[in-house]
Amino acid sequence: MTAADAKPFGALSGLRIIDLTQMLAGPYGTMMLADHGAEVIKVEPLTGDMTRGAGPYRQDDARRALGGYFQSIDRNKQSVCLDLKSEAGRAALKALVRDADALTENFRAGVMERLGIGYEVLRVINPRLVYGALRGFGDKRTGASPYADWPAFDVVAQAMGGVMAITGPDPATPTKVGPGVGDIVPGMMLAFGVLAAIHHARRTGEGQFVDVSMVDAVLAICERTVWQHSILDQTPGPEGNHHPFLCPFGMFPAADGFITVAAQQDNFFQILCEAIGAAPLLADPRFASHRLRSENRRALIEALSVNTRRLSKAELTATLGGRIPFGPVMNIAEIERDPHFAARQMIVEVEQPGAAPIRIAGVPVKMTRTPGGVHARAPLLGEHTRAQLRRAGLTEAEIQTLIDGRAAASMQD
Repeated sequence: MTAADAKPFGALSGLRIIDLTQMLAGPYGTMMLADHGAEVIKVEPLTGDMTRGAGPYRQDDARRALGGYFQSIDRNKQSVCLDLKSEAGRAALKALVRDADALTENFRAGVMERLGIGYEVLRVINPRLVYGALRGFGDKRTGASPYADWPAFDVVAQAMGGVMAITGPDPATPTKVGPGVGDIVPGMMLAFGVLAAIHHARRTGEGQFVDVSMVDAVLAICERTVWQHSILDQTPGPEGNHHPFLCPFGMFPAADGFITVAAQQDNFFQILCEAIGAAPLLADPRFASHRLRSENRRALIEALSVNTRRLSKAELTATLGGRIPFGPVMNIAEIERDPHFAARQMIVEVEQPGAAPIRIAGVPVKMTRTPGGVHARAPLLGEHTRAQLRRAGLTEAEIQTLIDGRAAASMQD
């Protein structure tokens, strides 16, 4: 099923988003909107979003129309192909914008202006339009960064936003966070900003420019380092797998992997020690209070680890699960077998043209009256071009000219 075939659903049903974003950051944000019922029209160049060809594909997928990367973050969307370098393509985009609630893009600064379809042009066509821009270092309209023209990807945002500096196994080894938080967190903030501005536009009829910098977004989730530097004059570095102030609060070894506990409170600390055979630690004066456990955390972590590594993850789960804040470190194979994620519908299947369905992550925000969901696979390239342009008021001749242009460009490629 495609998004165009799905029945209206979700709290955002009735919102119409024209989405020019590509790669991960912008599409993740518009995915969040689509997952809760917004109609997201993904406007792609004739060659498609760069992630379309990234795969990966199953070995038995002869068609190779939709890769796992693209399926995961572009589900629930529709695809329209336009060449925005052509006059006809720009005219078609303007037609789509007339009744849209928002347009989103993550081009480098100045690209849309050079094409003649920047915010100042589009807001004349639709004064209530919310224009969401996501760039590495933001847009001059809200604060002119000296790096405004620099390109950026996830790893750059992680580095310059501060998260790498406090992540790693030891103070000498800054480390990239596994998931692309330098893309995904800005994408989330783009979704929030667009929704906030749409709320304002629906009350007042006044659209606005919404600007998200990838680096700013990463700094915002590193908020603790800002006040640590201000109040304590500290420059935090990597803390490994434990907390700089709280103990025990972090990852500990098991016989067959690792577990996490957050047992800094007196009652939780007592339960932990008694359950894993470390009761003598309760009488140790170095660990007699919250403050002392923090001051002597390295010794405490080592002492607890001696006891936890004697037990398996299953044994520790049986002993500690539900009694203190506890969780085993799980890989995706374990997650897929775990009943929590099944009950929460966090692993879902989507149609895969040319092969059996594939699994992708589900929707984490649950609602009782207007539930979101993954209702449609990602769109094929340009799958909804004709229908959406017809709806936007283009004539059949105009639409056919655009379709023929796409076909000619494909043949040249």
